[in-house]
Amino acid sequence: MSDVSDLTERAGRALPAPEPLRPLRYAGVFALLFLFGTETFLVSPLLPTIADSIGTTEAAAASTVTAYVLVYAVCAPFLGLLSDRFGRRRTLLAGGLLFVLSNAAAALSTDLTQLVLSRALAGLAAAAAGPAIWAHIAETAPEAVRGRALGLGMALFSTGQVIGVPLGGVLTGAAGWRAAFWALATGTLAAVALLARQVVPARSVPAQAVPVQGGAVRGGAVRAVLGAWREPVLRRALLVNTAFNAANLGAYTFLGAVLDRRFGLSVPALGLVGVLVGAGSAAGSLLGGRLGDRARTAGRTGRPLLAHWGLLLAAGIALATAGPGLPLSLLGVLIWFTASGAFVTDQQTLAGTVAPAHRATSSAWLTSTMYAGTGLGAWAVGAFSDVTRGALLVGTALALAAAAGAWLVTHGLRRQR
Repeated sequence: MSDVSDLTERAGRALPAPEPLRPLRYAGVFALLFLFGTETFLVSPLLPTIADSIGTTEAAAASTVTAYVLVYAVCAPFLGLLSDRFGRRRTLLAGGLLFVLSNAAAALSTDLTQLVLSRALAGLAAAAAGPAIWAHIAETAPEAVRGRALGLGMALFSTGQVIGVPLGGVLTGAAGWRAAFWALATGTLAAVALLARQVVPARSVPAQAVPVQGGAVRGGAVRAVLGAWREPVLRRALLVNTAFNAANLGAYTFLGAVLDRRFGLSVPALGLVGVLVGAGSAAGSLLGGRLGDRARTAGRTGRPLLAHWGLLLAAGIALATAGPGLPLSLLGVLIWFTASGAFVTDQQTLAGTVAPAHRATSSAWLTSTMYAGTGLGAWAVGAFSDVTRGALLVGTALALAAAAGAWLVTHGLRRQR
């Protein structure tokens, strides 16, 4: 009887309770993610006001959005390498401070050239700090709650995207368009001060951070940037990410036009649909993180739910673009972006787990392939004379292709383990 008691006591000591998620521990990086999300669509409602203020057209002013997105997509993998080699803290602080300066420069801009350059600088700052944030969370969150930590970060990023449009409009109406950029600069400065206390310096230099000597520097850097593509599981995951977002964001590009043609929705009503999109993305991010953590706790570490989210995306797009009646169409939008948020969280968890040496670089490639997929999907849908039919066919077909590819990712993980 004593032996049994001793065995039970030792077993109890060997299986401690999982460490809970402490969101305040990541308050600084979460705040930065929220501000990055806000920045993404902040300019959209300001375009007419900005164009009048600096003496240009709305179409020309829209190039500020292109500058931000393009610089982020191109530079993120290379700046992710800096984070992988020289540490998260340095990259986060440098990217955060650069984001402060870029928004201050935007607020002070007096012509289109200055504004475009400031927005390109903001894209560079986000490309440096963004991958470092996801890598930092993946490295420091307890394994049992890693998915929830990443999901919460993604939910805050999505919330920032939704809030960015009305926030920009409110600030512009109250104090002019420059006030929106000053608000971002001020908020980012506060977030940087907070993360400077929360993100501690690395105690030792990681192996991949050892500098390469002589003429091997350039070749070594290129190989490191492309390191994620040499990992079979990550390579498949990045291709799946491209297809998924070609369906997801490519079709979303035309969602307003689809709902307008089908139901004649007004501009304010379409704005409310944007809120539904953000709510679905945030809910999906939290759901994906929670379900992923449960699977890992149960020992199913090689079974991400990516394929399930691809199938759910196909169902959501089909219902949103072809469902009978407005209520079912809006339900499709909610399902669509729940799948989107959950998929992104699962992908970030996978990128932060499969190849630790390439965490930030892999996260950066996720963003770059997302933008590439968005452009490809938008081009494919736009090729149809009827964009409703195009969104339905292209969106569902690519979502199903992404689900099939995600099954191969899961199969590769199982073989790897």
